[in-house]
Amino acid sequence: MKRAILFSTVLAAAALAAPVLAWPQAPDAPAANASLAKEDRDFFDMAAQGGLVEVKLGQVVVKQGMNDEVKRFAQRMIDDHTKVNAQLTSVAHDLGLTMPTELDKKHKEMLDKLSSETGTKLDKDYIDQMVDDHNQDVKAFEKEARDGKNPALKQLAATSLPTLREHLTLARDIHERIKK
Repeated sequence: MKRAILFSTVLAAAALAAPVLAWPQAPDAPAANASLAKEDRDFFDMAAQGGLVEVKLGQVVVKQGMNDEVKRFAQRMIDDHTKVNAQLTSVAHDLGLTMPTELDKKHKEMLDKLSSETGTKLDKDYIDQMVDDHNQDVKAFEKEARDGKNPALKQLAATSLPTLREHLTLARDIHERIKK
């Protein structure tokens, strides 16, 4: 009889503990994700995809590019965007979001197009893309830093802006030199 009571008590305790033990993330993470403003979620998605493609494009150019200056810029994109991606991953974790591991259709097509090129054509097309991308990035990060609702994303945007502005200036300068 004592054994049956003990067994029942252990089963009841296990049943009560199971949902808590199985919870995959902090209890406040799903609530944070649910309360994330649409503009902040859109910024997160854009920044995550953009960071991922910057690293992948940089890897292609370092390997297949011709111009040493363009290749150095591509390596800088790999290094700097890897750091920002790590910061964004930390913020994502705290917000209950998941960083993408694959490119969306638009960015995959961009990567596929540039991956099929080599030499000076790749150098030129890559730098053209970097000028366009960083123009858009600077605007998006400025908007998030100014108008964002989520403090962590707003802070990430603000602290990333100087580097993104520098990338834009470098890309424009290289673009001017190689188009001649």
